[in-house]
Amino acid sequence: MLETIWFALWGILWAVYFVLDGFDLGIGTLAPFLTKNEGEKRSVYNSMGPYWNGNEVWLITAGGVTFAAFPKTYAVMFSSLYSALLLILFCLIVRGVAMEFRSKFSSTGWKRFWDTLLWVGNFGPALLFGVAFANLFRGILIDGSGIYHGTLFSLLNPYGLMGGILFTLIFAVHGSLWLTLKTNGDLKGRAANLAGSLWYALAAAAVVFLGATYVSTHLYDNYIKVPVLFVIPLAAVGALVGILLFIRQAQWLKAWISSAVFIVMVTLFGVSGMYPNLLISSIDPAFSLTAFNSSSSSLTLEIMLGVALVFVPVVIAYQAWVYCLFGRWDHQLAQSKRQK
Repeated sequence: MLETIWFALWGILWAVYFVLDGFDLGIGTLAPFLTKNEGEKRSVYNSMGPYWNGNEVWLITAGGVTFAAFPKTYAVMFSSLYSALLLILFCLIVRGVAMEFRSKFSSTGWKRFWDTLLWVGNFGPALLFGVAFANLFRGILIDGSGIYHGTLFSLLNPYGLMGGILFTLIFAVHGSLWLTLKTNGDLKGRAANLAGSLWYALAAAAVVFLGATYVSTHLYDNYIKVPVLFVIPLAAVGALVGILLFIRQAQWLKAWISSAVFIVMVTLFGVSGMYPNLLISSIDPAFSLTAFNSSSSSLTLEIMLGVALVFVPVVIAYQAWVYCLFGRWDHQLAQSKRQK
């Protein structure tokens, strides 16, 4: 029972991270194609500035849960996917440095350099997270000793790349909708138009990925065994349609919330299909690491659950306060600009 609870928490933490840092990844990916002058570039940076480092807390939490609740999975995952995870780490470091260093000098070349690195630091993780999770769904080349028999390029298979494209489009739509909430004028209009255009690409990529998932993975097995789980993909479809409807009505907050729900449901779709597997072996299913054969002791899981029940709500409350605080500041700033 405890193993199942922590498996569910593991999936939820990844979903929360993708929702919160997803708009940062999307904004950074789209920035070069949306901004036309220095003022708009500053608006893009300011739309991420108060939030990006707090959002990364959930990535650390998801990794920490993997380490503490499923140590064997953590060991095999971080050795097998070492190159991909290291690339993600470097990209996130570059993103943080770009956010802090860009404004240190007024030189055009200096700012252009950091703008380029900001794009790399956001597009890279958006693509690589999709590649990584698609390979988790499909299975990776691990043997009974947990040794990985592939390379970084083994992960760049057609299904993995489909996952990378899907995640990149998800975050791009999510980020463009965030910009409609945090910017004004021409930049907001371009972000709104781009969100509407990208929606069709996202819908097409989602359909293709679902079809490829049926062919390349066994994710649907759990859904066939427990039909009630089909509520998850149906909710994802509903949220995806809701994004388009709210975009057409220019109800940007509702569109962003629908995008957030879509991200959660897509993540839970994959995690629910994997259960109880955490790392699926494409060599032999018997070599797969599950929530049961790679978990910590029951006592460890019990203590961790108690700690999580106390401190996770504290983190959620703090982050909600941050979003509300800066949301009020943005509203006041927009009002003062309109008055001028």
